Amino acid sequence: MTLLVVIIVLALIFDFINGFHDAANSIATIVATKVLTPFQAVLWAAFFNFLAYFISRYWIGEFKIGNTIAKSVNPDFITLEVILAGLIAAVTWNLLTWKLGIPSSSSHTLIGGFVGAAVAHAIQVDGDLSSVVENKVWLIIAFIFLAPVIGLIVAYFITILIMNICRNVMPSKADKWFRRLQLVSSALFSLGHGANDAQKVMGIIGAAVIYYHTHIQIDANYMAAEDPFKYFVSHWYWVPIASFMMIGLGTMSGGWKIVKTMGTKITKVTSLEGVAAETAGAITLYTAEHLGIPVSTTHTITGSIIGVGVTKRVSAVRWGVTISLLWAWVLTIPVSAVIAAIMYYVITLFTK
Repeated sequence: MTLLVVIIVLALIFDFINGFHDAANSIATIVATKVLTPFQAVLWAAFFNFLAYFISRYWIGEFKIGNTIAKSVNPDFITLEVILAGLIAAVTWNLLTWKLGIPSSSSHTLIGGFVGAAVAHAIQVDGDLSSVVENKVWLIIAFIFLAPVIGLIVAYFITILIMNICRNVMPSKADKWFRRLQLVSSALFSLGHGANDAQKVMGIIGAAVIYYHTHIQIDANYMAAEDPFKYFVSHWYWVPIASFMMIGLGTMSGGWKIVKTMGTKITKVTSLEGVAAETAGAITLYTAEHLGIPVSTTHTITGSIIGVGVTKRVSAVRWGVTISLLWAWVLTIPVSAVIAAIMYYVITLFTK
């Protein structure tokens, strides 16, 4: 039971880190355009991060992304040691990239850590690498590249549409309206961020609780449940609330280095373009949530910001910065997986 408690606490700490690491996703453009001060912006984003709980719970009616994360590894290769190693790796990589001001994906850090530890466990047990549920993981990996591309395309066309609709409007009047609309678009994106990212931690906690009640302290209800994750959510009802609350508190704590990268270094963003980028990001996140696909809010908003930059001219995007971000995205899953595998072997020296 002690190890399960440690995992739950560490998962919620990761959720908090995810919040301040990814705060830039929700507030970078609204801070860059000076619609809100940084302090006002984090309060705004944090409120909608938590509000996303009620939308997922009572409007959508389920936590699809959490379910996907919990089932991304074959249950036969999940242990509490695997989950703990994956979490330690995710926290380590998240803190490192935050320190360096690199907007990497907390989502893929978590998945990479989970999968890497599971593979290490599988090799230790019998050398079988079937620990990964390949169709789920390959879909998640595909969206490392698809999410920013979708965000880019949607943002590009939204920007073109807005520019055509407002071509006869006085610039000062248009800017006034778009500064107000940016409050709406950033709120929509923050809802998507909260719904997408808080559920990933729920998935990890769910996997740990299900393992505990099916392998250590046997609970017949979990053994008989058609979908153990849904049974877990219905009985550990405080976990979803805590997950959404922690990501909101994390967002309130900031993450200013990444705000600077996202808000100013990729391309200069106006209030009109901020509305387009945030709306495109929100559309992408809501679509992914509907399909139950965990995507990176970081990748999504980065692609959207690039999309609005391209509407001015291709050279308006600082491609050197963008390529550096792309390398961070590509490396996140394998680096997290390697760290998790090492941590798994270290942990098992003390727990076996």
